[in-house]
Amino acid sequence: MTALPDGLIVVAKKDCPTCVLVEPVLAALAKGPLPLTVYSQDDPRFPADVPHVVDDRALERSFRLAIETVPTLIRVAGGREVERVIGWHRDDWRRVSGQAVGEGLPAMQPGCGSKSVEPGIAEELLVKYGNTGLSARRIGVGAFEDEAEAMYARGWSDGLPLVPPTPGRVLRMLAGTTRDKAEVLGLMPPDLAPCTVEKVAINAVMAGCKPEYMPVVIAAVEAALMEPFALHGVLATTMFVGPVVIVNGPIARAIGMNGGGNALGQGNRANMTVGRALQLIVRNVGGGRPGGVDRATLGNPGKYTYCFAEDEENSCWEPLSVERGFPKGTSTVTLFAGEGMQAVVDQQSRDPESLTRSFARCLLSVGHIKWAMMSDAFLVVSPEHERTYRNAGWPKARFRAELEKALLRPGKDLVRGAGGMAEGVPAALADKLLPKFREGGLGIVRAGGQAGMFSAIIGGWAASGAVGSSPVSKEVGT
Repeated sequence: MTALPDGLIVVAKKDCPTCVLVEPVLAALAKGPLPLTVYSQDDPRFPADVPHVVDDRALERSFRLAIETVPTLIRVAGGREVERVIGWHRDDWRRVSGQAVGEGLPAMQPGCGSKSVEPGIAEELLVKYGNTGLSARRIGVGAFEDEAEAMYARGWSDGLPLVPPTPGRVLRMLAGTTRDKAEVLGLMPPDLAPCTVEKVAINAVMAGCKPEYMPVVIAAVEAALMEPFALHGVLATTMFVGPVVIVNGPIARAIGMNGGGNALGQGNRANMTVGRALQLIVRNVGGGRPGGVDRATLGNPGKYTYCFAEDEENSCWEPLSVERGFPKGTSTVTLFAGEGMQAVVDQQSRDPESLTRSFARCLLSVGHIKWAMMSDAFLVVSPEHERTYRNAGWPKARFRAELEKALLRPGKDLVRGAGGMAEGVPAALADKLLPKFREGGLGIVRAGGQAGMFSAIIGGWAASGAVGSSPVSKEVGT
């Protein structure tokens, strides 16, 4: 936009009662000693009695003047703004214009929102007229090219359609976080490419996230980049695993995550898209694609997205975040290298001892019935099963202790060749009493619908622990 015209500028729209109210004032100002220019956002014929009305339906002038409310009165001298008044304030309009206008009108009346700040408009105007500050390379799509097919052909997709990451959408996504878009969160495996907040936003758009999900997506990325999680190994293993994201704290409720019925299934936008965004970031920023570094023999459907909230609000147990050292009420994400879900069905147990034995027997099958200390697992306990422990007064610590005791087995039953199976532990462990999981390798969370005595096991990578991947947690920021 060229230099501002000296005199008075008013930005208005016909679809604003206050702008209509001050129409006689504008007509009077147009006859005064100072030149008057009116920028009309919606109707270049409004106001009717002002000769210099500029059509601003494209909103370029409103954008460049940073108009948030109409009417706005601006005084200009030497091509520069000297003062502005927002809304109708009779004394201020008289002082700035130097004219005794507004006689018979209310002393004050608030204005209306500028069309330039309506939802979705501000970012598009920034793209069109301003400097977005976006540094990512822009890739053009032909006029006759289908956007979804173009993104798939370029290898960005996980196999499902993506939302096109237009600059306006990326800017809206970035508005969901206070983090600088140029901030590098770390080097994303396997290519060790710098992963910026901007690149996170681009993939969050493609995944279908809302801007308010961005802090959770960023925390999940930061957790995935923590050394104990060993993301490169999680990608490169031929086993089934991928990142499982478990969310705790107020943020889960704030963004509408599901920790209740069908928590590990479809239908909840936050659950689906947060997990998907992480997977797309690994793919598109880090280069982790099936057939490349991702060498999974079978994989699992959770490699599209595997994300849910713990239902801690209705639980009698302390949440996972507290177990992992965070103060109660802290929003966190926990990442776990997990495989597909395994059902635990026990509809008969009414005492905690019996139910604990059921859980233990089912957990023994993680990886292989004869494995010991070779993988981690998460047990997702449903509300009906948790009720058994609630009624018996068992805190989570007691449940965990009894469960780990029930998971101890004689080494002689697990050695290679025992039971006619070549798989097993080394013969040197035959005289030992062996735990199924390494110390700290069994996680317990509460989730699921109120009806149904069904819980679930998410098995972990066989290389979990010192030589593989360990669960990691990260506090969610802003």
